[in-house]
Amino acid sequence: MRILVTGGAGYIGSVVVERLLAKGHEAVIYDNLSRGHRSAVAAEARFIEGDLADSEALVRTMHEDSIEAVIHLAGSSMVGESMRDPRSYFVNNVVNGLSLLDAMLKAGVLKIVFSSSAAVYGLPETIPINEDAALKPSSPYGESKFAFERMLRWYDEAYKLRHCSLRYFNAAGASELHGEHHTPETHLIPNILKVAAGEAEKVLIYGEDYPTPDGTCVRDYVHVVDLADAHLLALNVLERGSETYNVGYGSGYSVAEVVEMARQVTGKWISTESAPRRPGDPPVLIAGADKIMRDLGWNPRHSELDRIIESAWRWKLANPNGY
Repeated sequence: MRILVTGGAGYIGSVVVERLLAKGHEAVIYDNLSRGHRSAVAAEARFIEGDLADSEALVRTMHEDSIEAVIHLAGSSMVGESMRDPRSYFVNNVVNGLSLLDAMLKAGVLKIVFSSSAAVYGLPETIPINEDAALKPSSPYGESKFAFERMLRWYDEAYKLRHCSLRYFNAAGASELHGEHHTPETHLIPNILKVAAGEAEKVLIYGEDYPTPDGTCVRDYVHVVDLADAHLLALNVLERGSETYNVGYGSGYSVAEVVEMARQVTGKWISTESAPRRPGDPPVLIAGADKIMRDLGWNPRHSELDRIIESAWRWKLANPNGY
């Protein structure tokens, strides 16, 4: 298939493109490079620097490149930032998302895989979280993802635009070619590895008084290659109709456990410092992943925490300055 990948120059997007190309698909990357990196774009992919707000450019791209489906990853994705600046999240994730959907209709492209988030669940009532759990976002980030999911539902109802929403848990790790490089960096594992590499003195632990075994937040960390493969499988489900899936392993690790594993993997001492809780952070997020494994045959190959951290550490050592 010929796939338009919005946000294809970003962390997850670059790995999705890598896996698409490996499986014989053609990829057209559409990215404004506000968070992505030009050097993360695969040489075999066509790259267009453009903004989702430019609906005419999107329509033109879809026509000129004979696009058959869209993988939409060009969303703002930091909980803390969304709490400080909710407007920018609703503009990018909702208003610009609407621009993308309208461009798809004009171009006659009626298939989309959407990068959603476990943040749509907010503070979950039960663990693990299944797809039919209540949707009560506790941050503007989660609310914006929820809003776009609802838009997709009605675009399917009215225009037969088929969608597959993938609710990510915590993407982590690296492929052989692509890794995580954000400015600023807010994700736990790359910040831990900065300390291991001597680029930072300590990693901050936001909250040590949560109702968890060691008081730190528990998350379901998903290797980015396994996550990327879920997108390829999701393309297939669009032939049957629209669906929503969690993408996680069904098990979790606390912040303290991740720090200790990173010490073992890197052989470095990693200093930590306690910091106040961040607004919008649930104590525990663990996916109920039975549905995606059953329906799509998703079979994760990199689920062990040490493998996730080791892949990120290997990429960092090979790319000390990132992209």
